Amino acid sequence: MSQISLTKLVTTHFRAGAMGRSEPEFCFTWNKLITRTASKKVVTLDNLNPNMVKLEYAVRGPLVIRAAAIAKELQQGVKKPFKRVIGANIGDAHAMGQKPITFFRQVLACVTLPELINQGAYPEDVKQRATEILASCGGRSIGAYTQSYGIELIRKHVAEYIERRDGFKANWEDICITAGASSAVKYCLQMFCNRIGGKASGVMLPIPQYPLYSSSLAEFGLSKVDYFLDEDHDWALDLSELERSIKESLKHCCPRAIVVINPGNPTGQVLTRENIEGIIRFAHKHKLFIFADEVYQDNVYAEGSKFFAFKKVLMEMGSPYVEEVELVSFMSASKGYAGECGLRGGWLELVNLDPGVQAHLYKCISAMLCPNIVGQITMDCVAKPPEPGQPSYELWLKEKTAILDSLKKRAKMIADTFNTMKGFKCNVVQGSMYAFPRFELPPKAIAAAQKEGKTPDTFYAFRLLEETGICVISGSGFGQKPGTYHFRTTILPQPELLQEMLDIFQKFHDKFTKDYS
Repeated sequence: MSQISLTKLVTTHFRAGAMGRSEPEFCFTWNKLITRTASKKVVTLDNLNPNMVKLEYAVRGPLVIRAAAIAKELQQGVKKPFKRVIGANIGDAHAMGQKPITFFRQVLACVTLPELINQGAYPEDVKQRATEILASCGGRSIGAYTQSYGIELIRKHVAEYIERRDGFKANWEDICITAGASSAVKYCLQMFCNRIGGKASGVMLPIPQYPLYSSSLAEFGLSKVDYFLDEDHDWALDLSELERSIKESLKHCCPRAIVVINPGNPTGQVLTRENIEGIIRFAHKHKLFIFADEVYQDNVYAEGSKFFAFKKVLMEMGSPYVEEVELVSFMSASKGYAGECGLRGGWLELVNLDPGVQAHLYKCISAMLCPNIVGQITMDCVAKPPEPGQPSYELWLKEKTAILDSLKKRAKMIADTFNTMKGFKCNVVQGSMYAFPRFELPPKAIAAAQKEGKTPDTFYAFRLLEETGICVISGSGFGQKPGTYHFRTTILPQPELLQEMLDIFQKFHDKFTKDYS
């Protein structure tokens, strides 16, 4: 079967959303086509890695594929009841109009085209940084491989950043620069790909959660252990829920790790220090490895909310936690105020790993040769921005402050708007880049969704996309309590576009409710 045939089939399927075709109908058509060609193929659905079949990744799934198809249709002149697609589905700041930080891009320009360093167009601190980085590269070129765990100079700058943030020593050799935080997460999850006492290893995930984790667990054959965040208390974490979750998981797996996303994705909550201490005690009690996803640590907006790094809290708790709790934390250039998603920069810091285990983890990381060097340099700019008194400092501070202040206003705007809509409840967006509102659906809408073979929230999101061009991701892709319906939307559209989106959304919801009342 040709790639053209596959593309045509997938496109036809997602157009079918507007024509009332069901998921089962599509699956029948798909399987029929596959059956005709499978016998001639080495890899078929019968012998394909079953973990690949189980893997689902909502933020790049059917809604997003359909949104891209609609955007192309608009370009081709197809008439729609709207003029553009508004992509509120993914945390891609630059795609939604955010401008790059000047210092970051000037450093990248100089390392990419070194003759710019001698031309005098850029500030001295930019040229000095570029010169230092190039001196750490083979042949003084970013086209050369670097050390597998990242350029040593950049790893040391990251250690300095962590020391400034937490007030505790950071060992640069426990830090790896990675091609985005997502690859760092996957590297570390591989450590748990074995069976203990005849049971699969289990990883505790918050529900709702970022689908990177559920999809990676499916890919690696690990067992997902859900623990629910408390929506009625601003998505807080109840320690009794952790105990319930781990107790139930013992029936089918061996729980070995817990993932915590702080600030939260998709929920936008910021954990209190007391919550973090409780999680650390829980992990110590049950011998769990902690995955601390802290990529939104600069994105904190709500009054009274404050980011506390897991490592900082761990160090301040003292013995026995400081010696015995194993932890990995993640950071990214894609979030924060930089929003440099496409440059693929991230880091991980390891705490209290067995030296032999760490050596094997590093061996696996080294098999990928080295992380993307442009991403590494971006992480250097995140870890070591201009300092007071340097030529680039004032502009850097102005740009950073403007971005975070604007995000704070948009976080309030989006929650306030949804809370005025009938049947909606949206918690305060304390941090990160998302809102995860809960909404009610009329029984007729739920019945219509079932007829089309879709979850009710996915049915709603498809109708929203087809009628308004607004793309959000249904809550079922992140996990939610049974009987509740949500969607995730970003707060990233620039203020004018965000207001337009919210106005359109309100009109759509009123119409949808009347249509199915």
